[in-house]
Amino acid sequence: MKLNPATIRIKNLRLRTYIGINDDEIVNMQDVVINVKIHYHADQATDSDEMDDALNYKTITKRIIKLVENNRFFLLEKLTADVLAIAAEHPRVNYAEVEVDKPHALRFADSVSLCLSCSKT
Repeated sequence: MKLNPATIRIKNLRLRTYIGINDDEIVNMQDVVINVKIHYHADQATDSDEMDDALNYKTITKRIIKLVENNRFFLLEKLTADVLAIAAEHPRVNYAEVEVDKPHALRFADSVSLCLSCSKT
């Protein structure tokens, strides 16, 4: 049986970072909510049941946390692109998508979000 790519989803990763260009955004950390979707070829992992053959979502998540919490971002676009680069890094990844929400960015909205994706062909 030929398997389609596996999908890993990291859902609602809640972190704090400096993001924005307004004076209060520069001096105060804000919440961001990150969702990641990764498609990768998992054939080796499904055959072997060995961690070395799988995409380690814990390692990916730790790298995202370190990136977000240890940096400053002016733009949601830059933050989202940097998280996407981590999500898509592994050679077996053929598609990755990241959405970053900035809760309470607008007065009458729950959040503002930006979504970026990439494909490897």
